Amino acid sequence: MVMTASAAEVLVEVHRGPILECEHRGHAVIWRHNEGAIATWGDPDARILPRSSSKMIQALPLVESGAADAVGLTSEHLALSCASHQGAAIHTDRVTRWLGDLNLSEADLRCGVQWPNDVPARDGLICSSCGPDQRHNNCSGKHTGFLTLTRHLGAGPDYNDRSHPLQNAISEAWDDVTDDANPEFAIDGCSAPNFATRLSGLARAMAAFAAAKTDGGTRQAAMVRLREAMVLHPDLVAGEGRACTRLMRAMNGRVAIKTGAEGVFVAIVPELEIGVAVKISDGARRGAEAAITHILGALGVLDPAHPDAQAYSHGPVRNWNGVETGHYRIADRLAGWRL
Repeated sequence: MVMTASAAEVLVEVHRGPILECEHRGHAVIWRHNEGAIATWGDPDARILPRSSSKMIQALPLVESGAADAVGLTSEHLALSCASHQGAAIHTDRVTRWLGDLNLSEADLRCGVQWPNDVPARDGLICSSCGPDQRHNNCSGKHTGFLTLTRHLGAGPDYNDRSHPLQNAISEAWDDVTDDANPEFAIDGCSAPNFATRLSGLARAMAAFAAAKTDGGTRQAAMVRLREAMVLHPDLVAGEGRACTRLMRAMNGRVAIKTGAEGVFVAIVPELEIGVAVKISDGARRGAEAAITHILGALGVLDPAHPDAQAYSHGPVRNWNGVETGHYRIADRLAGWRL
């Protein structure tokens, strides 16, 4: 089933003054491990591209293959393997060292050149008359993880190719944790394959991460290491001012969350063995951030009154003069749900 606008449900409203100016429609699934979907909005079986929200799944073969331990990767490395980072020095310096430890360089990456979103890093490049390179790409940590596994597998350098052993390993893990075997894929912004899935399958996968135990076997142990790396290092997963970093800090390590392009957001809630997946149909980041923030509050793992929770779920919206011009409002059916 493909995602259709008619199946989407209003999740977030944007008001300017007293006027409803915009509605963000979408789909959301809350999935409890070994129980299934406990709440849905829109179409739970809408087929989507999860984009960067799937990086934890893409990192599973890195850990469960033994490649991570073979080169002594730390929790910082694993957090970067799941990251969509800002290209700040704390990100690029670590990627540079990681590549050096592999006797590789920036030229071995296949993610493409991107200007950093971190303002000091961007301004530093401009003022020094230098340009960015692939280490500044928000996916460079994931790709360095790809190179680590590629080296472990003894495979060729073109790890982005769908037929590469690394991508086959990711595909196998993907099919298993989503319970959604599907050959469909598209090429992501970083040039790696991104596998399509039902939104419910993505939520199911996040619930599997949430319920995983260290003594539950190789895959579960890998899931635990990845989710714990994310909550230990929220600054590496995204960066200052970003929703992933701010909200994980606000939840004090209780929940791992990850955004994806085009309005995708997921959450891993270990204490409840729950996974959450949200997709905003128009691709608006603000809609996805507002919806996931409200759901985390409704699950009882984020204080709705926390300043960062208020900022993402309600605003306010301000203009360039700092004047408050509007606010967000969670749509009634989503606003009324509580665990």
